Amino acid sequence: MSRQAAAMPDGHKPLTWDRIRRGIARRVRNRTLDARDAIFLPIAGVSGRLASLFYATVSAAFGREHRAVVHGIRRYKELTRVASQTNYQLRRNVHRLEKGLIMRPRRPVFAADYIGQTVTAYRRVAEAGATDPALVDPDELRWAHDVLAEYFAAVSPDGAIDRARSEFASAPDLEEIDARFIPYRRALDAEPPVGVEALMSLAHRRRSVRWFLPLPVPHDLVDRALEVAAQSPSACNRQPFEFRIFDDPALVRTIAAVPLGTKGFADNLPMIAVVVGRLHAFRTERDRHLIYIDGGLAVMSFILALEAEDLSSCCINWADLPAQERDITRILNLRPDERVVMMIGIGYPDPDGLVPYSQKKPLELLRRYNAI
Repeated sequence: MSRQAAAMPDGHKPLTWDRIRRGIARRVRNRTLDARDAIFLPIAGVSGRLASLFYATVSAAFGREHRAVVHGIRRYKELTRVASQTNYQLRRNVHRLEKGLIMRPRRPVFAADYIGQTVTAYRRVAEAGATDPALVDPDELRWAHDVLAEYFAAVSPDGAIDRARSEFASAPDLEEIDARFIPYRRALDAEPPVGVEALMSLAHRRRSVRWFLPLPVPHDLVDRALEVAAQSPSACNRQPFEFRIFDDPALVRTIAAVPLGTKGFADNLPMIAVVVGRLHAFRTERDRHLIYIDGGLAVMSFILALEAEDLSSCCINWADLPAQERDITRILNLRPDERVVMMIGIGYPDPDGLVPYSQKKPLELLRRYNAI
């Protein structure tokens, strides 16, 4: 066989020595991994310590996550000492205060163990905003102020609370507005604006689309869909993610070529969104998975909102692979504590393009009531 591509039937890639070498290397690698797993996994599964030892000495599969979590915790602590547009410590603690305010019955004293750090974080942000409003998110600041004011009006005297109350009173005043960002009763007298049948129809209409029309995607439609996504639940309201949207053709092609699941249609995407998780939203390792949970919740709302605007989408899985992680980090200039959650192709669907049937599991396989 020559080193040039051998003739192959239509629809097949030409067979080359490079493809043969890669195929052999892949088979050898897979067999090596199978042999390693057969020997070590039964031992590593006996206890948590042995599992940690396995991943510390035999497999480096979690090494990138370990590094990202360490950087995230370090950056979280750094950001608690400075003003930034999003203060994750403040967001978490203010939401904890909200949950205390809505409890029934409400305790006369609560949050004494963290109210001091909350007010200190608030005062730091308020002082920065008074110096330069561009340094802070005014809605976050207003929300923190109003919840803190409601909290101090509700709790009984206590040493730690009284000290925090004095510090809160010394913070810069905010401009008076009519609205107050505090816990409220929802207006439940009217029927829900969307019935379940309409929601079911939208869910059936939404499918992962890979063939799009060569039309630009209006930014205002994407922004409206993101505003819907912003209403998704998030642990302690931290929203530890960012949607990076690209519609420059060269950037879209470059980014879409990185994940493994876009072969054959990457060049057909008018727009691509990269959901980036921010591990510096958390102070401990226990919350490291929330970038994926909260990011996934926001993505589902986002793609349903896109569908409601006649735009279609394709969720693109992001596998935790060294080469892909390295490439996307370089392209997007990601910090060590930032990790890609997933990507989303966006555009106007080509009416002649097919979509997979994707049979869904029946209800009986998706739920069990009171199962133990």
